[in-house]
Amino acid sequence: MENRDLLADLGERSGDIALQCSETAGFLSELNLRIQQDSARLSDLHANMDTLAASQNESVAAAQELSLTARRAGRIIAEGHAAITLSLGEVAGLVEHVTGLEGHLRQFLSVIEAVGDISDELGTIARQTRLLGINAAIEAARGGEATQGFAVVADEIRRLAGQAGESAASVGDKLGLLDRDARRLIGGVEANIVRGRDVGTHIDRLRMSMAEIASLVTQFAERSDAIVTCTDEADSDVAALRQGLVLFSQSASESATRVEVARGQLEGLEGMANAMLDTAAHGPGRTRNSRYIALAEEGADEVMAVIRQGIADNQLSRGDLFDTDYRRIEGTEPAQYQTRFTAFADALLRPTLDRRTGEDSAIVGCCLIDMNGYLPTHISTRSQPQRPGDPRWNMEHARNRQMFMDSQTRRALDGEGDFFLFTYRQDLGEGRYRALRSVFVPLVFEGRRWGLYEVGYLI
Repeated sequence: MENRDLLADLGERSGDIALQCSETAGFLSELNLRIQQDSARLSDLHANMDTLAASQNESVAAAQELSLTARRAGRIIAEGHAAITLSLGEVAGLVEHVTGLEGHLRQFLSVIEAVGDISDELGTIARQTRLLGINAAIEAARGGEATQGFAVVADEIRRLAGQAGESAASVGDKLGLLDRDARRLIGGVEANIVRGRDVGTHIDRLRMSMAEIASLVTQFAERSDAIVTCTDEADSDVAALRQGLVLFSQSASESATRVEVARGQLEGLEGMANAMLDTAAHGPGRTRNSRYIALAEEGADEVMAVIRQGIADNQLSRGDLFDTDYRRIEGTEPAQYQTRFTAFADALLRPTLDRRTGEDSAIVGCCLIDMNGYLPTHISTRSQPQRPGDPRWNMEHARNRQMFMDSQTRRALDGEGDFFLFTYRQDLGEGRYRALRSVFVPLVFEGRRWGLYEVGYLI
């Protein structure tokens, strides 16, 4: 008796160990998933860092080119400033020369006026000489033959006086034209002098502008050098950050691998603990699991009887029973599927599952699972119509027609025995679980295993 009690106690403790292993393995699985998600984000960040590094390299190259351009522009500005200063000096000298030309032109105008006065005086002398010639000719005519020689001289004087008058008049006309042209030239020179003074003002402003431009270019060159220094430092920081990300990514990958190894080891330990629990349940002693084992075996017998009767009544064919053509139901989330067995299971087996679930308050549900983890039907409270856009609610209240597979279910599907007793965490979706203990009873038809009948209950 003591041995039986010891075996039962060992089995219970093994179940507790299996549950703890299951919870820890679940935690590690979640941790591994988070590490993988973080690794994926890290990969995105690494890709962004590569892009940033490429942009940074371009920035460094651009900054260096900017600095070189600034220096080149400084040299060009300096050379241009010298050339412009020289040109402006020549322009200023030209303006001064034009300004001085005005005085020379005015002196020339004075000379023209003086020559004009002399020409006028010559004209007056010519007129007087001509009058004198006329008077001499008159007197010679009065004197007769004795004054004939004097008359010839008088005529010649009068002729020369006429020529002198004509020359003086011609000279006067030409001096008038020259005076007019000179005065016009002086007017133009005066206007140019005014413009020259304005040009001088603009020249001074241009010199100041060129000096300011040269100063700005110098400042720009200094800022360009500062930019080059900053971009070089930023490039080093980016390179260090990239290296850090690479090391962190490697560390995360190694951590994920170690977590996965630890999870696998815990699952192995969980399997051994569940094997001990199952062994104790198959022992001669009675435990608190015995009632649920008996209820599971009775329920499995009833389900197989209903299915066999359906086949006998041609309500179901053997092909329908073993149909694995899972047709996804559109719009379901999580995904639900239908087979040719689904309608029969809903109509004739769900009432049995509901009744069997109500036999004990600790039972959370009875269900059927085929060899691929498909649940064709479930109890009514777990077979409600899905709510669109609410996968969390659907995961818990519309578990029928879904597929579930965990290590304990797989072990029971692949194992040989009359029943299997395991402790595990039931997945309720979105990281929610609850501790359950389940009895799995194989469902066999004409020597072919269809799947399992499961009774899950709270510990």
